Order: sequence, then structure tokens, then C-alpha cells
Amino acid sequence: MLVGGVDVGSTQTKAVIMDGQRRVLGRSLIDTGGIITAAAENAFQLAVADAGVERSDVAYVVGTGYGRYKVTFGDTQVTEISCHARGGQYLFPKTRTVLDIGGQDTKAIKIGSEGQVLDFCMNDKCAAGTGRFLGAAAMALDIPLGELGPLALLAKNAVKITTTCTVFAETEIINWLARGKKVEDVLMGVHQAIATRSISLLRRVGVEDEVTFTGGVTRNNAMVKILEEMLETHLNVSEEAHYMGAIGASLFALEKAQSGAAGAVEAITVGAKLDSTRALVSDCEVCPELPDRRFNEAQERLGKPPQLIQVARMPEVAKR
Repeated sequence: MLVGGVDVGSTQTKAVIMDGQRRVLGRSLIDTGGIITAAAENAFQLAVADAGVERSDVAYVVGTGYGRYKVTFGDTQVTEISCHARGGQYLFPKTRTVLDIGGQDTKAIKIGSEGQVLDFCMNDKCAAGTGRFLGAAAMALDIPLGELGPLALLAKNAVKITTTCTVFAETEIINWLARGKKVEDVLMGVHQAIATRSISLLRRVGVEDEVTFTGGVTRNNAMVKILEEMLETHLNVSEEAHYMGAIGASLFALEKAQSGAAGAVEAITVGAKLDSTRALVSDCEVCPELPDRRFNEAQERLGKPPQLIQVARMPEVAKR
């Protein structure tokens, strides 16, 4: 029996094909873009091709992520909270806490011994402390996203970033550089600000070992190192971390295909809380960091091409 999981995120869409022995046979990762239904379809087709099977061989498909209801060919939907929890426990059976830093939100999830969600906390409508904040730093400095981590690890005197607001990231970075601070010290400050915000979410649900780190930001070695230092514990990081939501969705799909109802009650409960959480989170217009005038000015600035600072590459990074 073959099943599939499709995780439609705000920035990237992931898909996984799994067999009846819970082995991942194929996977794909593409940019979500503006047409969500097309992203889900394309990611699924690529995963099928990567697995070397036919689409008709896949018996059950679960959609998850922001765009889970846009997986129109899927059989059902499960929240990304439940899927990351289930995926984390599948790859690391002793996982009790999951931290997922995605493109536009961060989730702290407390889970049980079987991967069930016990509690979770997240920031949603505000992208502060997420992967998007790193993207804003990369854009402001004109540095490829993949170089941010190695460059930040060269820091000697990290600066303190006073805001984690993505709208103002460019301004604060430029101000620090204008004051003569080194690029690596500014970047370390950016990473520390994101880590601090993430840890505050983790502490709301309780940090219990083992802690598994998921999402695309796991590819940033500086973020992994800083989080481990601040938490004073080891983080489980898998090469499959970027696909964790899709893996969890595939596991739900396998249970659904085999028993017809496994996991349904948990998914419904978590889904109701997730929808409620998103409804209660305030928009940027009422964020205490964003008085109306500053918000409008920032939005106007974001509508223009970003101001780029030409930064000479550090020799150590150039050799990597």
C-alpha cells in the first residue's frame, strides 16, 4: 500500500510518498507561489515520480499546512500541528517537544509518547522571529540565504537587535552597519533575536527532552547552535526536517487507509484550537511595535525595491 502527504506552506510546498512499512519512497520540495492548488498538484506529481510509482498506486492522500484545503485531490486534511508532532515522533521516538520555524510562523508543540499533541503555542499573523526575518536580513545585506548561518558564526561581538518585526528588519540592520558594526556581528544578533522569540514560545508549553527541531530553518547551522546553547540541550535535527509536515501527513494517511478513522479525533480537536488561535492573534496594525504612522511608512517602503548594501564576502565563507 502506498500513501501520500502534501504540506502546503506559506513559502514552500513539500510532498512525500510512503509505503505500508512507513518507508519514505519519494519526496519533493517546490516554491508555493501564488497558485496554491497548482503547487500542491505539482509537488505531489514530483514526489510520485521520485518514488518511481504511478499516481494511481497511491491509495490515500492527506493535505496539511496553510493550504491544506487547497489539496483538492486529497482524501482529507490534518493540521500542520498534528503532522509535525507525528513526524517528529516517527523520526525521533523519544521526542516530547517540537519546535518548527517556518517561513511565516513558529510553532512550539508538546507531544505524548505516541506523537499525540498535548499542547501547542504559535505566532501566526505576525512573522516576527520566523524564517521570513532571516529572508529580510539576506535581502537587506544582499547575501544568499544559505550563507547567513556560516557568516553569523564568525561573530565576535554580537549586536542586540531590539525588534523582531520583519517590517523593520532592513532599517535596523542598515542602522547597525552605518554605526560601523561588522556584518557577522549584526547577523548573530538577528539569529539570537529569532532564537529568543522561539524559546519564549517553547517555555509556554514547557520544554521537555527530547526536543526535535523541524522546518526549513533547520538548514541554518547558526540557528541550531544558538538554540542548543540557549536551551542547554541537544536538538534532534534530521535531514528530513524540511519534510516533517509531509511525513506526518503520510503517517496519518497510512493510518486512515488501514483503519479508516485513526487519528481523526485528535486532528479535529487540534484543528479547532488552531483556528481559534489564529482568530485571536492580532494583526500588525495593532502590534505595539507598529504605531499606525510607522506601519504605513514601513508598508510604503516595502512596496519599493529594497535598499541593498554591498558587503564584501569574508574569506572564510568564500572558501566554503
